[in-house]
Amino acid sequence: MSTYDVAIIGSGPGGYVAAIRCAQLGMKTALIEKYDTLGGTCLNVGCIPSKALLDSSEHFHNAKHNFTEHGINITGLEADINQMIARKAEVVSQTCNGIKFLMDKNNVTVYNGWGSFASKNSILIKGKDSEETIEAKNIIIATGSKPNFFPGMEPDKDRIITSTEALKMKEIPKRLLVIGGGVIGLELGSVYARLGSEVEVVEFADSIIPTMDKTLGKELTRVLKKEGFKFHMEHKVQSVVNTGKGVKLTALNKKDQEVVLEADYCLVAVGRKAYTAGLNLENAGLTANNRGQVEVNDHLQTSIPNIYAIGDVVRGAMLAHKAEEEGVYVAELIAGQKPHINYNLIPGVVYTWPEVAAVGKTEEELKAAGVEYKVGSFPIKALGRARASMDTQGLVKILADKNTDEVLGVHMIAPRAADLIMEAVVAMEYRASAEDIARICHPHPTYSEAIKEAALDATAARALHV
Repeated sequence: MSTYDVAIIGSGPGGYVAAIRCAQLGMKTALIEKYDTLGGTCLNVGCIPSKALLDSSEHFHNAKHNFTEHGINITGLEADINQMIARKAEVVSQTCNGIKFLMDKNNVTVYNGWGSFASKNSILIKGKDSEETIEAKNIIIATGSKPNFFPGMEPDKDRIITSTEALKMKEIPKRLLVIGGGVIGLELGSVYARLGSEVEVVEFADSIIPTMDKTLGKELTRVLKKEGFKFHMEHKVQSVVNTGKGVKLTALNKKDQEVVLEADYCLVAVGRKAYTAGLNLENAGLTANNRGQVEVNDHLQTSIPNIYAIGDVVRGAMLAHKAEEEGVYVAELIAGQKPHINYNLIPGVVYTWPEVAAVGKTEEELKAAGVEYKVGSFPIKALGRARASMDTQGLVKILADKNTDEVLGVHMIAPRAADLIMEAVVAMEYRASAEDIARICHPHPTYSEAIKEAALDATAARALHV
């Protein structure tokens, strides 16, 4: 029987990064993955393929709507969904192969098969044609999550689909219903809206991206409506039925009136849930909570000291980069180091266009906590760089402590906001004030100038270019 210092169940961003860091720290490491390819949801049916389709659809949208104004004339433009899906598949393949290369480079032993606990120190691995058991001093659960749904909206993977099926469509729907106004629904809705689908979003809350600052939800709603999105806020879905050639969705609005919507497909995007089924946690002395999650302490350690859990399978935001940080954290903890994660400074991103990004506290959270704060904001349309690129929608909003000027939260809708937000993360990591950011020289013309201007506005209401 093979014995390891660390065995990791699940090869998503949390699992494979944990494996790399464990190996770097000199531990004999095993990585167990039930599928034939590494990378988990993120690389195979999540972050990477969705961004590939978002980029393809954005190119098409620009060619159709913006190129003429740039002096570029195109005739016979059409979207080839099959080629887009094929390109997406190639991006996924290259990325997953890259993870396999990293495992080989770091001497991580990879097992392809279903891993489950035989005991607190042993894992049974069932492959296609065989099974074996390995021993490990420490075990990390990194099994991730799967698409969630509620009664009445059960996916049939034909007309009522999840994000997995939406990433391999064989046609561009004329009409697409999206249940859920969160990250997944809006990103995949954007893909097909750009390609010509009529997209309608049904959301239970009173705004889209409801966990983010309300300013962002309002601004993104305005942007997406201009792209043709229709929104049904405060609607509770009662049922979704596959009619054979389409779907029929029945919901109740906030007045409890019945609303019926019809389309070609319905994307169920109401979040994800922890995936612990089949782990046989009880054999290790563990149980999942009522949300299917593995309970951990502040060190990501379960009630069994040698077993840890990270990523989507534990509490907190379901983000690939959060899982990566936790993977590194656990590896270094096992090695005897003293790592640290500041969960308040893990940024969130929505990859619509313009992108949405945020870090720190929302205005609503500061109000609820009774914190005295001040607000600085700056519109993207006031930037010379934005006018040059025809990307003029959005804003940057900075929240700072009223008394100390320390930056408490940064929220933005902007071109390349996913990259711009890191200026705020770095600043907040070092507890910068709004004035600190305002006094840093930003290159011109760039989108980053909006952050400086918002900081100026927060400092003394003295933005220069509005």
